[in-house]
Amino acid sequence: MPSYSIIENFEVHKNNRFLEIAEALKPELLHKEIKAEKEIMVGKDRQMRTVITEEHPIENLYTKSLKRDDTVFVDFGDHAVGYVTLELSKTGSHQDAPVYFYLKFGERLEEMTDKTADYDGWLSRGWIQEEYIHVDVLPAKVKLPRRYSFRYMELRVIDTSAKFQLKIDGISCDTVSAVDMESVKPVDFGDSLLNQIDLVSRKTLKECMQDVFEDGPKRDRRMWLGDLRLQARANYYTFKNYDLAKRCMYIFAGLLFNEGKLSACVFTEPEMEPDDTYLLDYALFFSSVLLDYYEATDDLETLRDLYDVAIDQIRIAMTQLNEKNVVEDLGDAFWCFLDWGDGLNKQAGATAVLIYCIRYGIRLAKILDKQEDISWLEEKQAMLKEAAVKEFWDEELGMFVSGPDRQASWATQIWMILARVFDKETNCKLIHHVMEVNPRIRMVTPYMYHHYIDALIRCDEKELALEEMKRYWGEMIRDGADTFWELYNPYNREESPYGSSMVNSYCHAWSCTPTYFLRKFYMDNEK
Repeated sequence: MPSYSIIENFEVHKNNRFLEIAEALKPELLHKEIKAEKEIMVGKDRQMRTVITEEHPIENLYTKSLKRDDTVFVDFGDHAVGYVTLELSKTGSHQDAPVYFYLKFGERLEEMTDKTADYDGWLSRGWIQEEYIHVDVLPAKVKLPRRYSFRYMELRVIDTSAKFQLKIDGISCDTVSAVDMESVKPVDFGDSLLNQIDLVSRKTLKECMQDVFEDGPKRDRRMWLGDLRLQARANYYTFKNYDLAKRCMYIFAGLLFNEGKLSACVFTEPEMEPDDTYLLDYALFFSSVLLDYYEATDDLETLRDLYDVAIDQIRIAMTQLNEKNVVEDLGDAFWCFLDWGDGLNKQAGATAVLIYCIRYGIRLAKILDKQEDISWLEEKQAMLKEAAVKEFWDEELGMFVSGPDRQASWATQIWMILARVFDKETNCKLIHHVMEVNPRIRMVTPYMYHHYIDALIRCDEKELALEEMKRYWGEMIRDGADTFWELYNPYNREESPYGSSMVNSYCHAWSCTPTYFLRKFYMDNEK
């Protein structure tokens, strides 16, 4: 079902000082040229999965003369984000017509066999990475102006003429990122799969670190607050680019809208502009983002600058309680994220996120000795915990339920555990009960799996958390992931919240956090 928001009477309130601070922190992107590695042939196996049927050195492609309807596939060997250049020439007689060809870029191999003409999702088909190009004069060096996120490339010749053929002499990519992989020392976790999970996590994060922390370099190529929270945590244990995290916080805080609300996401081009989307949970997470940054940097000035913005999000959320002192259920409207689970009711989970973020607010207030805020926040925290148990706890099920249909979901249980509505011993029993019962409304994104792993660790189930990381993210690697995906269902690799997997992101920021867990909880580490 389409999920988007349009706010009537939308007004942006800019804080120019904050935006100037953010602009001064804009990174100079690092560039590195890489070249295509192999020519490949692509087909289907007996299970109708896309596979490489042949591969040859890239020089094999450069010897070919291509005519109408010829198609070639190229493998760069690893995921890349950047700007592609094609070096083209001709064979045969004088070029008497433009050469006309089609290009498609894919983050995973399956995209090479997608029939894009059949796309019927509800997101814009403009996100599909394809181009139709005319070249009037050969030889030519064709520099594509659009940035691509990919490993594989298809080139199909639509037409030349009877007198000449197209020749490819080189394919390269000018990759871009705010960081480089070599700046992070690899760690041996004593398990080859964990080492690979850590590597792919860092690669995913690196590809999303551009002028800001993007959610995905293919799609949406913008900054979401919920993604930022997880990216920044991973960054503090890997690339340690504190300025980029600081820049992103100041951008969000500098672009408030109606009633001082934080936008769920910010567009970065042609200028910084907030989307007219408000998500309760994402706005509340600003307190978590700010505290995480402070604990990584001891930057008290930034904490003082942004404190009011963080606490205001809690105050705004408190106005959205109903008469039972829990968050009002707004049904199917796009008002809170939690996860992409089909039919997931958000009421109990949103209440738990509010409790969780109040805890961060209290910690921020204590650092700045804001006694009135501490008292108010502690009072509201106690009130909300009591109301959450009274309204949502189902003694017979042994789980929290949500909404008018009393729905039990993984997301609700996980967020109630992270909110510490119960004590640790009770939470540990709850997480095991949930695993045994396996509620029908399951987790579908690495974003929600992050919080599941977090809940296991907070319940002192570190070994189980490790096994679950290997099971979920490890299976993604076995399914061919060079970078971790936006959504992963091992039982349905083509699942999509957008009506078609063609616009799914296969390098997505919220999926990078295994490196955070591994480096924070499974090794001695000095930040």
